[in-house]
Amino acid sequence: MEATYLVLILCFIAALGQTALALKEEDCEVCIKTVRRFADTLDDATKKDYKLIETEFKKFCKIQKNKEHRFCYYLGGLEESATGILNELSKPLSWSMPADKVCEKLKKKDAQICDLRYEKPIDLKNVDLKKLKVRDLKKILNDWDEGCDGCLEKTDFIRRIEELKPKYSHGEL
Repeated sequence: MEATYLVLILCFIAALGQTALALKEEDCEVCIKTVRRFADTLDDATKKDYKLIETEFKKFCKIQKNKEHRFCYYLGGLEESATGILNELSKPLSWSMPADKVCEKLKKKDAQICDLRYEKPIDLKNVDLKKLKVRDLKKILNDWDEGCDGCLEKTDFIRRIEELKPKYSHGEL
């Protein structure tokens, strides 16, 4: 009788340990958000076939930027990817596995997948552009898919951002 209770207690502790080890969204934010967004683009027929999922993921990756692009690179969703663990994404998705569980599996294969983090957005309404680094000014323009032809000085980048602010602020100012 005591052995039965001991076994039950050990099983309960093991179950608690598993839930504590579950991947949280903030621990692997780029992976979880990207997998969810990708899975939402799939129709029911595609969701059942892992080969079709892989094909669709490669198409999905062609239009990704920044952290999502890097995520695609790690999985093998880009032509220039050095390695590929795409089946670690496609097969679990074909079984309707949730994004956080898919990312747990991916993390076991390649830990750097969960090292990807989103940068905090720059609040253009309250930031003093003169205090930002040129790198950050370039990032603002890049996020807007805008260039700055002939920009050499920091003031050139600031002027270009000020020009484009009304187009991209959408009532924030």
